Amino acid sequence: MPIRRLPPELINRIAAGEVVERPASAVKELVENALDAGATRVEVQADGGGLTRILIADDGKGIPRDELPLAVERHATSKLSPGEDGDYDLLRIFTLGFRGEALPSIGSVARLSISSRAKGAADAHAIQVEAGAVGAVSPAAFPGPHGARVEVRDLFYATPARLKFMKSERAEALAITEELKRQAMAHEAVGFSLDLDGRRTLRLPAEAAGDEGRLTRLAAIMGREFSDNALLIDHAREGVRLSGYAGLPTYNRGNAAHQYLFVNGRPVRDRLLQGALRAAYADFLARDRHPLAALYVELDPTQVDVNVHPAKAEVRFRDPGLVRGLIVGGLRHALAAAGHRASTTVSMAALGGFRPQETPPQPAGGFSAWRQGGWTPASPLAAAVQAIPGLSEVSARAEPMWEPAPSYPTVAEEAGAPQPSPVFDPVDYPLGAARAQVHETYIVAQTRDGIVIVDQHAAHERLVYERMKAEMAEGGVARQALLLPEVVELDPAEAERVAARTEELAEMGLVLEAFGPGAVLVREVPALLGQTDVQGLVRDIADDLAENGQALALKERLEEVCGTMACHGSVRSGRRLNAPEMNALLRQMEATPHSGQCNHGRPTYVELKLADIERLFGRR
Repeated sequence: MPIRRLPPELINRIAAGEVVERPASAVKELVENALDAGATRVEVQADGGGLTRILIADDGKGIPRDELPLAVERHATSKLSPGEDGDYDLLRIFTLGFRGEALPSIGSVARLSISSRAKGAADAHAIQVEAGAVGAVSPAAFPGPHGARVEVRDLFYATPARLKFMKSERAEALAITEELKRQAMAHEAVGFSLDLDGRRTLRLPAEAAGDEGRLTRLAAIMGREFSDNALLIDHAREGVRLSGYAGLPTYNRGNAAHQYLFVNGRPVRDRLLQGALRAAYADFLARDRHPLAALYVELDPTQVDVNVHPAKAEVRFRDPGLVRGLIVGGLRHALAAAGHRASTTVSMAALGGFRPQETPPQPAGGFSAWRQGGWTPASPLAAAVQAIPGLSEVSARAEPMWEPAPSYPTVAEEAGAPQPSPVFDPVDYPLGAARAQVHETYIVAQTRDGIVIVDQHAAHERLVYERMKAEMAEGGVARQALLLPEVVELDPAEAERVAARTEELAEMGLVLEAFGPGAVLVREVPALLGQTDVQGLVRDIADDLAENGQALALKERLEEVCGTMACHGSVRSGRRLNAPEMNALLRQMEATPHSGQCNHGRPTYVELKLADIERLFGRR
């Protein structure tokens, strides 16, 4: 076939297929235009999943009358300006929308109407585009001092084949909702509202710019529990700033749907974020659990390419290693600063286990008779607490409830934990003073304003694990030489990536070298791993280097071994502890980072505030 020039209307429809994939894509482009225009309020309406009608109204600076025809012309934009040399620099993008294709692309496949009153103008004007045909500018009514209203009707009616690939109206409406939520998370100082088929489904008032306003906006979208369990992130390195919030390890999900990354105010999807989060939380979460996070990266626009994808959903960093290292380092710093703090949802779940019931008449004999079976406690946990003999008497003194088995060394001796000063009341410590041991598994401690229940095995497991990690970091990873060096065949590019990281791998106990164009020779492996699958280990490392730029597989295996060894070296459930032992464990937890959760993200303790307990008994 000979080479032909395509007609303009077909060119526009091809561009529409790249930029406007579905109704949510059109909403994204139009909302970004509103934000670039300086809007402080953005209202979105969508009917029929956005396929029937989309309306975006804003209070931005508007479009002057004489620029309306240019707004719907391909490759015309107000968001790029020439430099001193007259050239346009596509790497200096300071706006969200910049390609100059969204409005003409939408107009080529739908019925598009734009009405606007420019800031300072007396009159409003409108222009219409139908299947690529541009109408004349005409006077229009406009409900506001300035801004723009963009209405899209019958999206993809000019390309019926595209309609066959749309999902249900419900699915498309959900995609619009998610897109608007992401935009709202990126711009907390802007108010957003969303109406779906005439019903208000989202209303987010403008918040104060800054960390506090941002957290309020995130809580409105991700849930109040997120704000209660979020850690503030604020770090900078070499001109790149990372801010935002990340959830405590004990506050996690079964998928990565609640992980958000914003680059210079632009919501993006990037594998970099998922890999960095996985690395930062590797010590705290099982592989099938995922943290919640909303992270914001700010850097010089010349250091990031936002023109990778027509819909601007992906970006490419000039120095991805710097950004990834900043994310991992910032998250780990925040997690370390959190100390032994655990998720508030854990205590809420514990309180939910207490089911207040109507109190039946007490049997003859009063309290003692009730304890002997007058009525059944509301929950197993309540029953366990109520069944502790002499609980009130134990609470009044710090003496052990039981005599420790003489053959056991104390936890204090094992951990080397300092004992509390006799002049300091133990209840003033964060985890309080030990008062009892329940079922030889849980330590009950009293704080100044509540009680704490500690899983003794999970808590000591974390303490041993952190000690082993510190020793490994100080002395390096012990290595054992293979009797016969093992050759691992890889793709040439994979082999080159692995061979380039030999020094880093050697620090973790894996000694290897290049062995021809498509293989590496392994001479030594970490002694902690024992008998290991060398072939599988190296291939996993090659995959990690290709995807994340870091050998996570080896680190995770070492950490898994440490976790297993820590589990076997920890105080077991079923072991009786006396008061000094229990208090020593609590003090060690307070002095150890990350002690609020075990190695798999489960909580090591639950804290119940006195006010919450009083509400259970109707005292508040």
